[in-house]
Amino acid sequence: MASTLRVEPVDASFGATVTGFRIADLDDATWRELHAAWLEYALLIFPEQFLKRPEQIAFAKRFGPLEFEMSAISNVKEDGTLRREKDNDDRIKILKGNMGWHADSTYMPIQAKGAVFSAEEVPTIGGQTGWADMRAAYDALDPAMRARVEGLNAHHSLHYSQSKLGHDTRQAKADGEYSGYGLHDGPVPLRPLVKTHPETGRKSLLIGRHAHNVPGMDTAESERFLAGLVAFACQRPRTYHHDWTPGDVVVWDNRCLLHQATPWDMTQRRIMWHSRIAGDPASESAIAA
Repeated sequence: MASTLRVEPVDASFGATVTGFRIADLDDATWRELHAAWLEYALLIFPEQFLKRPEQIAFAKRFGPLEFEMSAISNVKEDGTLRREKDNDDRIKILKGNMGWHADSTYMPIQAKGAVFSAEEVPTIGGQTGWADMRAAYDALDPAMRARVEGLNAHHSLHYSQSKLGHDTRQAKADGEYSGYGLHDGPVPLRPLVKTHPETGRKSLLIGRHAHNVPGMDTAESERFLAGLVAFACQRPRTYHHDWTPGDVVVWDNRCLLHQATPWDMTQRRIMWHSRIAGDPASESAIAA
């Protein structure tokens, strides 16, 4: 039977919009085609899917075991009231932290493989999600810089990245506003700045807001160096920002993309649902932790 899958690249070095099928009705043949497209484009966007919770979880599990099944990324409390931006509670601080370029779970012993993200309610102003292609960023480095980064590593910590925003992460685990996910104690993972994709073999930069303290550099030099890499990497045509419509679903490859939230009018409701795909310990484990 001929496939009905339609894959249209977006205006960037990566990413595509996929139409012509329903995720909830995904068969094995279409899944194989879809997975191949995911490895090629790293970001797939599915408009007007309106997945139910079990359907989103089932779709995410197609890509492998989950780090967690589903979590709300939202400024709406469980009782339906809005979190006030001026109160600046721990959830708001985490939401604002996510506006920095990052890859998921690099601060955990095993980095995430990817994520499925869906939109339930979106604001009228702001609230995009952006992604950045670290494969194309690596390819764009001049030979001298490419040779330099090949031999470097960085530590990754959510404590570090949130502290840059003035967030007291020790208190965050105690006041009940945030689950404390990622704010564990103990060794800080060390990861290479250049990552080889386990399925495609392509190299990419592994950087972002959680990365810090490059061994062999002092703190100030490390911060300048890593900030310079992010500034170089996260620019057009290596970035794409998605304007959400309720019902949209995306899946991205966390092994080669960074992503960020963008600001929105927090007097308006924004409810997004995140299912995180667990990394393979063979390829996503830290060098040391």
